[in-house]
Amino acid sequence: MTHASDSVGSLHTEHAPDLRTVLGRCPTGVALVTAPAGRSGADPVGMVVGTFTSVSLDPPLVGFLPARTSTTWPLIRAAGRFCANVLSAGQRDVCEAFAAKSPRRWEIPYGWSPSGCPLLTGSVAWVDCTLHGQCDAGDHWFVTGSVQAMGMGVQGPPLVFLGGRYGTYAPRTVGPSQGGSVAASCNFFSR
Repeated sequence: MTHASDSVGSLHTEHAPDLRTVLGRCPTGVALVTAPAGRSGADPVGMVVGTFTSVSLDPPLVGFLPARTSTTWPLIRAAGRFCANVLSAGQRDVCEAFAAKSPRRWEIPYGWSPSGCPLLTGSVAWVDCTLHGQCDAGDHWFVTGSVQAMGMGVQGPPLVFLGGRYGTYAPRTVGPSQGGSVAASCNFFSR
């Protein structure tokens, strides 16, 4: 019997891969977390996260992990509410504009969530939240939001990040002669 520890190096060995490289093999969805502007006349607030996740069904909670060094997270926290917009495969340019803090990043179509946060046109789903909590998570914060409203957006595949590249995932139905199960089709493209 082989144990995982027999074939995997420890974090303390000289030639062990770094954590970013190993965890880069775990695909993540991409979401834009938005909040209203903190003052009149200012742009709304938004940050790209690859850590948006479901936390609890009862009560309904979601979460994400902003870096402690984030300058955007304190603005969202001050708003006390946020909307997580799950980006579609066609919104790679939106993701890159927000990640690079482009001065033109808000020149995109959006409306407003029930709580008054930007709701992106073209996202596959959205979840509107009030801030539930924040706790220490190493060099990040673990933020939870209490779900107040949510909805489906455009039909189509989500934007996915894997191994330093953006891509997409789409379920593909396998015919009845092959057991009628669902297989996956993944397509990744250069950053």
